[in-house]
Amino acid sequence: MHELSITQSIIDVAIEAANANNASRITDIHLVIGDLTSIVDDSVQFYFDFLSKDTLAAGATLHFQRESATATCVDCSHQWPVTPPLLPECPNCNSARVQITGGREFFIESIEID
Repeated sequence: MHELSITQSIIDVAIEAANANNASRITDIHLVIGDLTSIVDDSVQFYFDFLSKDTLAAGATLHFQRESATATCVDCSHQWPVTPPLLPECPNCNSARVQITGGREFFIESIEID
């Protein structure tokens, strides 16, 4: 259900940017979402369609760009893609000193307006 508040924030930011640029409508919103964020694209789209009615964002297209999660070994610098559940050690050197280096992103990359 956290997608509801996230989606409202997306709309608020987009409308603020559109107003600041004297736009008559928002046509597209490009989002970057990391695979480890637990944000569900379909839920964001559902809430967006509902919440954006009667706003400058009504009818705008959401574009979802997913960012893969990666891990980096602190000891050998090996990088590899990860998916939950995360491995507790490096597959290259078996070190437990592993750092997640991607997959937690969530931001609006761009907003297109008329």
